[in-house]
Order: sequence, then structure tokens, then C-alpha cells
Amino acid sequence: MKNPLEAILILGAGKIGSTIADMLAELHGLPVTLADIQPDIQQPPADGDPLVTHMQLDIQNDAALAKALRKHSLVINALPFFCAERVATAAAQHGVHYFDLTEDVAATRAIRALAPQARAVLMPQCGLAPGVIGMLGGHLAGQFDELHDLQLRVGALTVHATNALRYHFTWSIDGLINEYCNPCDAIVNGQPVQVQPLEGLESWNLDGQLFEAFNTSGGLGTLCETLQGRVHNLSYKTLRHPGHRDAMHLLLHGLRLIERRDLLRQVLEGAVPHSRDDMVVIAATATGLRAGRLEQETRTARIYGAPLRGRQRTAIELTTAAGMLGAVELFTTGQLPQHGFVRQEQCALSALLATRVGHYFESLRDTTQARVELAAPASRTAGR
Repeated sequence: MKNPLEAILILGAGKIGSTIADMLAELHGLPVTLADIQPDIQQPPADGDPLVTHMQLDIQNDAALAKALRKHSLVINALPFFCAERVATAAAQHGVHYFDLTEDVAATRAIRALAPQARAVLMPQCGLAPGVIGMLGGHLAGQFDELHDLQLRVGALTVHATNALRYHFTWSIDGLINEYCNPCDAIVNGQPVQVQPLEGLESWNLDGQLFEAFNTSGGLGTLCETLQGRVHNLSYKTLRHPGHRDAMHLLLHGLRLIERRDLLRQVLEGAVPHSRDDMVVIAATATGLRAGRLEQETRTARIYGAPLRGRQRTAIELTTAAGMLGAVELFTTGQLPQHGFVRQEQCALSALLATRVGHYFESLRDTTQARVELAAPASRTAGR
């Protein structure tokens, strides 16, 4: 069988799509086709790129999409979340392996419904959150005999948030609105529930820096379903600079812009600057019984931007692209199922860290100092 890495189509030549293309070219040295309705969106070099071929493609044109898919064995969808179902359906029809970045629950549900008849793989949610955070959560869950609590926190933040919203855009405006407005999956007291976005406000102190965290939609992917019956409490929250949640709550609920998302988008696009001076913060904590002892295990990471193929990339671009290509590499090396629906937590964290993109998440490796004994076993004497 032809190596799927030798015939990859990437849809969406925006910041994330172009980073995926450059990372694939840099780490694997293989040609890739980068398609967009505006093929020069990221201004490819005038002298061309021997590994990244740009093409114009309108995915709303069924014939053009089908023709492009037939020339490739694997497609990576880096388009907005509302394009996911359309592209996945076409990929399934043509037997092309499909991967995407969507955090949208409804889109993932529709893609999963295609899987029973699919000849190829359908693997959505392959970014950072959902994506790598699900791999980390699944790994931590497996470290305990009885898992009490699993808290997963991720933030894509500007280093210097100086405006009233305490926030600058580092990624998709549409994706942000989607996760701030839709119900959020969780497990509470052993039962799957949906909680409201922007609720559950809490403070997190990481290495002396204070953040706030609150519920947002889509970050867990399928992890609630996977861990149901194995964990008492499971939650995913987004990390932000303190004060951001209250400002967004005023916009969404005080001014009722949650009912007028198009207007909300206009307001945010016109008032909130984009910034490339960013960092990605990951914090995951699991608590439970291990060998009869109550223990806690924590993993944290701060990831910053870096150059890639001569262009400076942001932290969110690098981590999202690395999450995607880690999943793709595990698939192409036979470490994941070869057809049907695949969940992020089916990727072992150790396997991800061993891929060519694993160095981006190196700080998530196990460290002995991350384990903290919370309660002494009953067999210990008082004098010890």
C-alpha cells in the first residue's frame, strides 16, 4: 500500500494549515498540497517551494473537491469547524483518510456517524484541545487503580494582555465564539453531564503566575465517553488572564450577544487585536488511589513560538500542527486503527512523545516530582 504521507492534501492555507504543511515538509521531507479558495493567503515564496504545492480549491464545488481528493490518500482539514462535515463526507465517499481540528461537538457526531461504512480512517479533533489534552488525560487516567478527579486545563494566551478584555486573538474568532457559547461536556459524581460555558470560574497559580479557568465547549473531545464509569469527576476548562471571563460574560449575557453571534463576531473582530506574542499553557491534574494510597499526579507545560522553515510561528500554531501530525504519524506507522472512527485518547502519550513532533510536548513527560502524596496509608505508625 502507498504510504499516505506521500500524498497528503491540506485544506485551508491559513495560519494553522500553512504551519502543518511546513512542519510536514520540515520533519518528513515529503511533498504536500496546500489548498485554499485563496491559494496565496500566506504569501508563498516567489521562487516556489519544492515540497509545498499551493492550489486553489473551493470545497463548495463538489466536483472540484472530489477531483482533489482522488489525487491524494490522506486529507487534513484545517478549515473552520463548519466545513468539517462536508469535507469528511466527501473523504469517506472516496476512501480517503480524514483528519481535522474541529472542537465542534455536532460536527464530530456527524463524522462519527459516517464511520461504520468508511473504508478509511475518520479522525477529527486532532489539535491541542481537543487533541493532545485528550492523550494526556487518557494517560493520567491509566496511572491510577481508582480515579477520583481529572482536571484538564489549556490556554492559548498572549504574553502581554493589556486591553480591557485581557485577551488578544491568537487563533480563530469563530472557534472562540463556538466554545464560549455551546454546552460543555463533563462528568460529575460519576455521571455524564453538560455544564454551561463561562461558568465554573476558578483560579490557577502556575509557577507564580495567576490565571483564571472556566468551562468551554469541545475541549474534551470523546474523553467523557471513554472514561465514563472510571472517573468520579472530569472537567475541561480554558485558562485565561484574570478578568477576561467577566468581560466576556458581560458581552454574551449582560448585552445578550449570545443571541446574535454574527454581531458578536463583528464586535470582537473590530475591537480585539490579534497578537503573535503568545504562549500555550497546559495543566492537567489527576487524583485517585494507587496501591491503596491517595495520590495526585500533575503535568504542566508552557510552550512558546519558534521559527519553522524560515518563518516565525506562534505557540498555538506549533502545538496545534504538532498535535495533528503526531496523530497522522501514529496512524501511518500502524499504531492506530486503519479504518473507522478514531479517538484522540487512543493515541498513547508515550507514542506521541516518540514521534517527530514529540519534542514540542517534551515537558509533559513523567517526572517523579509531579507526584504528591496526599494521605498516608493507614498502616503507617504515628511515629514514622
